[in-house]
Amino acid sequence: MSAIVCAGMPRIANAKSGVASPESSSEAMKSNQSLPAVVQKSDLLLSNQRHKEEQRKADRELPLLESATGRSGRQSDRNIKALTSNHQVTKNRRSLSPTNNLMAQNLPVKRPPGAVPIPNYLTPNPNPLQFPTRPEEVNIELTQPLTLEQAIELAERNNRPLQVARLQAEQAQAQLREARAALYPTVDLNADVQGGRSAENEFGFERDQRRREREIDAAREAARQRGETFVEPPEQLSEPGALSLSGTIQAQYSLVDGGRRNAQIRAAQERLRSAQLAVEALSEQTRLDVSNAYYDLQLADEQVRIAESAVRNAQQSLRDAIALEQAGLGTRFDTLRAQVQLANQNQLLVTNRAQQQVNRRQLAQILSLPQSINIVAADPVEIAGLWNLTLEESIVRAFQNRAELEQQLAQRNVAEQQRRVALATRRPQVSLVANYNLLDRFNDGFGLADGYTVGARLNWNLFDGGAARARAAQEEANIEIAETQFADRRNLIRFQVEQAFYNLNANFQNIQTARLAVTQAAEALRLARLRFQAGVGTQTEVIDAENDLTEAQGNLVRAVIDYNRSLATLTRSVSNIPLP
Repeated sequence: MSAIVCAGMPRIANAKSGVASPESSSEAMKSNQSLPAVVQKSDLLLSNQRHKEEQRKADRELPLLESATGRSGRQSDRNIKALTSNHQVTKNRRSLSPTNNLMAQNLPVKRPPGAVPIPNYLTPNPNPLQFPTRPEEVNIELTQPLTLEQAIELAERNNRPLQVARLQAEQAQAQLREARAALYPTVDLNADVQGGRSAENEFGFERDQRRREREIDAAREAARQRGETFVEPPEQLSEPGALSLSGTIQAQYSLVDGGRRNAQIRAAQERLRSAQLAVEALSEQTRLDVSNAYYDLQLADEQVRIAESAVRNAQQSLRDAIALEQAGLGTRFDTLRAQVQLANQNQLLVTNRAQQQVNRRQLAQILSLPQSINIVAADPVEIAGLWNLTLEESIVRAFQNRAELEQQLAQRNVAEQQRRVALATRRPQVSLVANYNLLDRFNDGFGLADGYTVGARLNWNLFDGGAARARAAQEEANIEIAETQFADRRNLIRFQVEQAFYNLNANFQNIQTARLAVTQAAEALRLARLRFQAGVGTQTEVIDAENDLTEAQGNLVRAVIDYNRSLATLTRSVSNIPLP
């Protein structure tokens, strides 16, 4: 009887101590002491020593507990481990403080990329346009256990929205290079080769040819009359279909632009900074989304295991009811109640298994895993860590770290630079210009002709109807919008920190309460079965006790997972937890 009850207890372990005992749990629940807000080194050593003494005491009492509860009870107590932390509430400072070494039980921190080993076959196809076309290509061939750290590492590598954000940052980097190109002069080269034969050219060529012939005849006649030898000059007329080559190379540099060039460069720098901050914010949000999806999967796994335990309990109750009915000590009504209870628990088990599969695929979608791989949670359900900052320290840390606030400042700076660009169009623009050109007509008897020009160019928009000032006014409005959004985001961040902090405190207390409720519900079920077997209890009492145990187990699992969710949310709200 005891084996069936204890097998359904949740696998909940302390995040650091790794030891369970009812004494240490009850001691933690009864303790109302709180550590000072500022813990000195001597306090840490004393607290750590006290924790070790309680640890050794629990180890000595564990064999006595095992002999009293049996083999299955021993396994259950190893799975349900006592919490060794106190909840601290002071007048002006609120925090969660462990009774053991505070430095050892710190927050879960981000590891550098590549620090967590990941199998190569979990890397998706590098071609983002690839998609399966046959059923066997989407068939699940491998189920891979994953820890939470591995899931977060995979998300950093594979998450598609995060990859898009990184590409947008690269795009902003290219835009900055484009803006900086205005610091250098521009050089343009134009070349033109022409050839053809038109009617007008043909007519002109014939006219020039006849005029030349008349001039040559007149010169020959004049030379004959003078008794001189006439020498005919070479022909210098080009055929009407001859080729011509022309080219121009021009260099131009903006010497004075009213500050537009520098403003555009600063605006591009702020856009790049905003894009980089977007990557940081999305990375933090992806970490939270993966953590929540992983906790959803853990919760689904525990719900399945609790439902399986409830089915076994219902089967045992049905066997007891049938045995009592056959012995003449029970009624048909008790047997029917037990059968209905078993059917209800089987239906709940089927539903929980379906939800388990859904949560597995949801996490696989976030991680962008290959089509043929499914995943299961490898981590046990346990407290992920403790938050050692006060509420006020957490709020200030969030204001300092959150990328979203810096993004609003970057947007404000972009609007300021765009305002300067708009006003620069009303100022004089001075540029230096150098030009070199050449021309050559083939078969015309002349050589290559070239020339150059050097000068300065002034451009001043004296009147534009107020368009520049209107654009500047638009950017001034954008500045005020960014400042207002900064204030709104600041208030939202504070609320997020406070909400996560209060939920963390509540869930921390609920863990201890739910842990005690599981122990009490298991004992109540044991007594209800003994009463039913002795003929002094009813089947209704057994069913109610079974339902109470199932609910208590679920409450304990949800309390631990909700605590971990709150811790992950609080870590996300503060952001930028430093690397160890």
